[in-house]
Amino acid sequence: MTMIEIERILRELRLSGIADTLSTRVMQAQSTQEPFLDTLGAMLQDEIDRRRSRLSERRFKQSKLDERPSLADFDWRFNPKLPRQACFELHALKFITEGANALIIGKPGTGKSHVAKAVAYQATLQSYDVRYVEADTEFARYALANHAEQAKILRTYVEPDLLVLDDLFLARRIHEASAELLQAIVHQRYKLRRSLIVTSNRVLQDWAKYLGDATMASTILDRLMHRAAMLEFEGKSYRLKEAASRIALSPVAAP
Repeated sequence: MTMIEIERILRELRLSGIADTLSTRVMQAQSTQEPFLDTLGAMLQDEIDRRRSRLSERRFKQSKLDERPSLADFDWRFNPKLPRQACFELHALKFITEGANALIIGKPGTGKSHVAKAVAYQATLQSYDVRYVEADTEFARYALANHAEQAKILRTYVEPDLLVLDDLFLARRIHEASAELLQAIVHQRYKLRRSLIVTSNRVLQDWAKYLGDATMASTILDRLMHRAAMLEFEGKSYRLKEAASRIALSPVAAP
């Protein structure tokens, strides 16, 4: 059987990881005269690596994350008072196995979204089903949808192992339908013990004002906070820092 025939059979068997490295592995075996089982083991590992890579990429796309951030590239020195240890505890993902939540509250530009996204991305790498949502934008879309579409949207927010609601109440008041969606998400995920990360610039005491309903706010916070880590982000804005750096690096126009 020729190499071409073997590659064709491998692809028919959906063993593209082996097919793609077959010629390399054959040359390696011939040049080193390594045992057949060593060569076979390397080829099987190629297949496993390819499948894991594809699965990881699929989970990332399904998460709706727009970047692959890391806590390793975060400038902790700029805001030394940030709860670094608590952030790394979240990154360990134990809270997901416990069905717990995380609320990241603080000033704009202090890194709340970066940390939430880094945790979410790490969760995709660890085979969790993740969904990232820019809260106000998606909630507004929900408010304009018909009943059937709303039911479908709610399912996409309830089913993942981890849901990230980023920048909640960015626009302060939200539509009545959006408030009801938030309550449904929190209630259903609480019953299923599925984890939430919520980031917001708004202190918890003001949530009733933004929801337009004190009882609803109390119900939501009661379930969110029952099993939750509370992280408070204070300090200077990274965005203002980056903007200042860009201005400083910009060439000055000649008079």
